[in-house]
Amino acid sequence: MRALVYHGPAHVSWDTVPDPVIEEATDAIVRVDATTVCGTDLHIRRGDFPEVKPGTVLGHEAVGEVVEIGDQVHHLRPGDQVIVSSVSACGGCPQCRDGRYGQCGGGGGWLLGNLVNGAQAELVRVPFADHSTTRRPADLALHDAVLLAELLPTAYEVGVRNGHVCPGDTVVVVGAGPVGLAAVILARLYSPRRIIVVDLAGARLESAARLGADAAESPGKMIADLAEGPGADVVIEASGDPEGFVLCTRAVRAGGHIANIGTHGKPATLHLESLWRKNVTISTGQVDTSSTSWLLELMRFGHLPVSRLVTHTFGLDRMEDAYEVFAHGTSTGALKVVLHHERAAQ
Repeated sequence: MRALVYHGPAHVSWDTVPDPVIEEATDAIVRVDATTVCGTDLHIRRGDFPEVKPGTVLGHEAVGEVVEIGDQVHHLRPGDQVIVSSVSACGGCPQCRDGRYGQCGGGGGWLLGNLVNGAQAELVRVPFADHSTTRRPADLALHDAVLLAELLPTAYEVGVRNGHVCPGDTVVVVGAGPVGLAAVILARLYSPRRIIVVDLAGARLESAARLGADAAESPGKMIADLAEGPGADVVIEASGDPEGFVLCTRAVRAGGHIANIGTHGKPATLHLESLWRKNVTISTGQVDTSSTSWLLELMRFGHLPVSRLVTHTFGLDRMEDAYEVFAHGTSTGALKVVLHHERAAQ
């Protein structure tokens, strides 16, 4: 098969590699119909994740068809259409029973494209397949379904839910990339008083306004007014930039929440000299994808207008082009980039 292989910092290529095989009785092999490029993939390509070894197939978001299952897979059959979770869950450990799949203690967690070969390929081996896939309804388009593999659960679980967004809140989202914009859409479910999006890229601020932000601007007067005035009830850090995190600490009100979504490849300064009196809660976390089924139903019935997050589509064989377009999103206008196999219906 063909797959995108990591060969070390700044070096990935679309190579011919052996097809995956069943290694554990709980595995399934899925033929990939759609996959995406994630901001974390860019961090891996830069070498920010040393645990990813050269020779690893990248990618951790996919939708496709089950083609083979292990002897201990009970809820899937070949031919099933599934969303492959970015997180693998054994289903039996205390963490999984508590819905904290990202912290799986039974050998799961973030495996695909990290510790095992991933989904930017024609085929992917899915560990713990019964607990790490969700059936894709026939009426759910591929480009919408693939957003449920990681993007939407991350924005909801790590951003909106961890931040405890409530009716009447002022919510600030720092970083208008795909996960930040998804957080805007999902925060709307909770009827906040207003949502303010902060980013340096004008095109992304325009996207934020189209997707439901009440205000979208570069860091400046509005954040200064919040810092000197009432502050925001919830601030969602979605930039992954150390300065973005500092901005969050300035904007949050006393007793407010900072929910960190962004993947930080560099240390961020925690200004306790100004925060110690504010009784601020800071949450971090890895997505669990425990919310996928709920989000899927909201999407099916028209409550999540997320299709506009997908701005670019490519064939699987243009994986390297997709990386470049996504990596330069502020100039290309790329938000979510989806790659599909030519056989897959669009």
